[in-house]
This record gives sequence, C-alpha cells and structure tokens, in this order.
Amino acid sequence: MNVLIDARVLSRGGISGIEEYTRFMIQNLLESDKKNHYEFFYSGIRRHPFPEEWKRPNTSVIELNLPNKALEVSMRLFGVPRAETKDTGVIFSPHFNYLPAPKTAKRIITFHDLSFVHFPELYPLRKRIWHWQQQYQKQAECADALIAVSEFTRKDIINTFKVPETKVHTIHSGVNPFYKRLERTDASITRLTSRDKRVAKPFLLFVGTIEPRKNISGIIKAFENLKNDPFHRELRLIIAGKRGWLCDTIFKDAANAKWSKDIIFWGEASHEELRALYNLAEGFVYPSFFEGFGFPPLEAQSCGTPVITSNRSSLPEIVGNSALLVDPWKISEIADAMNLVLKNEAVRNMLIARGTENVKRFTWGRASRSLLDIINSLESHATARTAKEY
Repeated sequence: MNVLIDARVLSRGGISGIEEYTRFMIQNLLESDKKNHYEFFYSGIRRHPFPEEWKRPNTSVIELNLPNKALEVSMRLFGVPRAETKDTGVIFSPHFNYLPAPKTAKRIITFHDLSFVHFPELYPLRKRIWHWQQQYQKQAECADALIAVSEFTRKDIINTFKVPETKVHTIHSGVNPFYKRLERTDASITRLTSRDKRVAKPFLLFVGTIEPRKNISGIIKAFENLKNDPFHRELRLIIAGKRGWLCDTIFKDAANAKWSKDIIFWGEASHEELRALYNLAEGFVYPSFFEGFGFPPLEAQSCGTPVITSNRSSLPEIVGNSALLVDPWKISEIADAMNLVLKNEAVRNMLIARGTENVKRFTWGRASRSLLDIINSLESHATARTAKEY
C-alpha cells in the first residue's frame, strides 16, 4: 500500500515540538515498516533539504518548488495541486496543515493540542488567521482517524469537535534519545562551561517559547521569593527559548525584578546546548498553563534533572508521580517546590530516580508502531469513496 505523509512542516528545518514529532515518527516508521511504500509531500522555495536517509527503495518524494502559502491558497481555491495519487491508500498528516479532501485515500491527522481554540488571545493575529484557514474543525470531522498525543488531548478533541470517540486514538510521543545523563567531564558540558560563564553558578532552568502560556512571569515571581532566602543568593534562573507572542511583558517583569541580574535569557539553544543545560541545572521548572503533551519535562528527566511542573492539562498524565506538581496560578507553591528541590536531598534523589523510570514509557519506536497499527487497520478500508468537501 502507498502511504502519503505530509512532510511540509519540516521544510523550515526547525526544532519545534511538532517538527521533532514529525521527524522521529517518520524515521521510526521507515525503520520498522518494510511492507508499505511511503510517499512524502514536500514543498517550499527556500526549503530545508529533504533528508537523504529517507530516500530508500520503498520511498518517493513529491517535491514542489512553490511557496507553501501560495500552495495552500491554490489547493483551497482550486483543489490543485493534489498531494495524493490514484494509488495512495492512506494519508498521514503529522499536523493539520490543509490538504484537499482525498477521493480514494483514508486520512489520519495528528492534533498536538487545542490551545489555539481555548486561548486564541495568546496567539498573534497572523497565527489566528492561519489556524482559521486550515479549517481544522472540518478536517477533524472528515478524517478517518485522529491521533492525540495525550489522553487529555484526546478527550479535548472529542468534547470540542464532537467527533466519535472511536476514531480518536491516544499515542504518546517519544523523547529524543539525544537527551541523556552525562558526566560533568563530558566534552559537550566542558565546552559550554569553558566558554559561557553564565553557567558557573547553580541555576534553575526553563526551556520553551517565551510567551504567556508558559507562565514564565510566574516563574520569575517565584524565583524572586526564593532569592529572599540567603541560602539561594548564588542561584540563577536561566530561561532558554525563542521569543514568542506577547513576550515583551515577560522581559519587562524580569528587568523590574529585584534580582534581575540573576535572571538570564539564553535565547534559542541548540540540541547540544540544551542537553548540557539540562544536565547542569539544579532543577527544571515548567508550570505551564496549558500543554497538549510537554516535551521539556521529559527531556529534563532524561538528563537526570528533578522536575517541577503544572498540575494542569496533560502534564500530570505525562509525569505522573515523578515530578512536583504545582498550581501554576499560585506563586508560593512554585517557590516552595523550588526550595524543596534545592534543599531536600531525599526529595531530589527521589525525583531523579522516578524521572528516570518515567521517561522509559515514552519511546518513538512504540509511538511509530501504534501509528503503523492504525495505518494497517485502515488499509482494508482504503477503497474508493465519495470525497467529503471541505
């Protein structure tokens, strides 16, 4: 059977959660499945080169030298170009980028979260317009199977889109195996510590886009409370991530803080820098208001770092009892959890041990096999059917 994968999200070469999901899911599918033939839909003018290692006897690439925005307008208005061929049995979209409704193929779409539905005010106007243009509600209704990256997101999809429960499947994402515990003598750590003195003192770490949804202002306020204790006077807070929507308020909160000199905005870090930061951090703090899955807490646990995270949305499901859960609206709870991780060796060791066990639940091999089961289950039904128009 021919399986078409919409790989356009990789054309910019980024390392966001959705791009990581797409990259690892494809890689593991190709390693585990030699039966099906995989076609990749890939486009863009200045696109990142399509991965050479994915060019195999059982793969082919539909590569278009067209701007993705213009391509979507053409597909939406005129229904061309079409991604699928007459032999395509199943289409897998790792994100709900618009595609014309397939005439003969079954459709699988992954929804990573519905924050854009519940909190549109946290997105810039251009992103709100983009989400609206994708016609995600109709795509969800017309798809033959939907993948949710957590049980929380699965229930959210069912309740929000009013789709049948039977067609929404929970497949937990995996964790990038690059993130692991390192000795302090490891070359990547010594490279960072020798060139950047910002990690010379003990620090707490946050990783993620700098935007209100991540509750970074709450972290800053909790850090301020913590620093009033002389025990923590040498402590720093490192915030690693790219600038997001409405980030100016966050930078202002940091600049106005009493201990602003100890609050460091790292910027967007490479994988190697992140792994070193995770390993060096005294604790990882992630009291986000809303997450469909949440990669950073698991990456931190993979590196042996104790985690403090939110008791909201998918995060309790993902970390279980392996992290300290806090109410993201209560600054005192966040500060108390920070203090406990830093001062209580028994709690710290417990969180490290539980975190190490917890991340074993999340592998890309397991995720790709679950996806393959869905693909194969649809194969027998991938016969001609009347197209559902969007």
